[in-house]
Amino acid sequence: MSQNISQDRLKMMPKVDLHLHLDGSIKPETIMALARKSGVSLPANSVEELLPYMKADKGCLSLTQYLEKFDFVSPFLQTAEALELAAFEVVEQAAEHHCLYIEVRFAPQLHTRSGLNADEVIAAVIAGLNRGEASFGVKARCIAICLRGHTGEMNLEVVKAAARYMGHGLVAIDLAGAEAAYPAELYSEEFRLARELGLPATIHAGEAAGAESVREAVLGLNARRIGHGIRMRDNSEVMSLIAELNIPLELCPVSNLQTKAVESWEDYPLRYYMDRGITVTVNTDNLTVSDTTITKEYSELCEHFRLSAEELCGLVMNGVKSAFLPEGEKEELMKKMAASQAAWLAAASTSTSP
Repeated sequence: MSQNISQDRLKMMPKVDLHLHLDGSIKPETIMALARKSGVSLPANSVEELLPYMKADKGCLSLTQYLEKFDFVSPFLQTAEALELAAFEVVEQAAEHHCLYIEVRFAPQLHTRSGLNADEVIAAVIAGLNRGEASFGVKARCIAICLRGHTGEMNLEVVKAAARYMGHGLVAIDLAGAEAAYPAELYSEEFRLARELGLPATIHAGEAAGAESVREAVLGLNARRIGHGIRMRDNSEVMSLIAELNIPLELCPVSNLQTKAVESWEDYPLRYYMDRGITVTVNTDNLTVSDTTITKEYSELCEHFRLSAEELCGLVMNGVKSAFLPEGEKEELMKKMAASQAAWLAAASTSTSP
């Protein structure tokens, strides 16, 4: 039975966020501070005036337009100090919404303009995540992104650097970017090497392209999770493949509507996938670009799908089970989450309307 759960209680629900981009989640206040420190002029003098340069608006018509917001932020994330600060603040933002675990992803090659190499970028992000974990108690790990449109040499460098940090704050690699223009099959060499080096992969697929993109990500690149996967629902064969292999989807509802991966909440396939045995997880994608929080994501799902408190907990636990963690750490997180959910459910039952 669906329940009306208050925003305060929803915010306190223990959560995880597996699909969270570092550069899409930096705070405008931080950009302003970094600009002042580096002597760079900004096109705005206040947070309110700066937000249109960082946030997707209602006129966003595609993933391509959505990704343009990253171009504004990128120049400010070119030093180890800036990257560490951004990573630390992402953990802080997650803690505000009672996340117990997050996986933060970023493309190392986008942060090398001022002389850093891929190893140094990864090290800076991990340092920030570690500092955030120590300060706020949120377990935080990172995922290194290979980019569609980058050369094989550039992406191979990311894979090799990621392998050097695997198990030391990094848990996986990803492929992101202009999905429709650069099919997954172009990156088979990079992800073959990743498999050889023991790096699990999540792949952005089924967001700007269809079901075949998802199939290739799984069968061609050995993806263990799929970022988004919204556009695979018209192909029953691919959906059956995803269900049979138990490949979790990293749904990012607010972002999915902004990029027009789906046109409306009425058309959003959350229930459709759940009813077909597909494991779905709920995530934010980009806190700043999408003007969202993990609480907002669940709030929207509650409003549009009338989810019960128990169903919400099930979605969160899907995220825990899908985390790229060693089995021992995952079991520990599952126990912690189960205990936290039990306490939250007991409290939530007293704050819902009949």
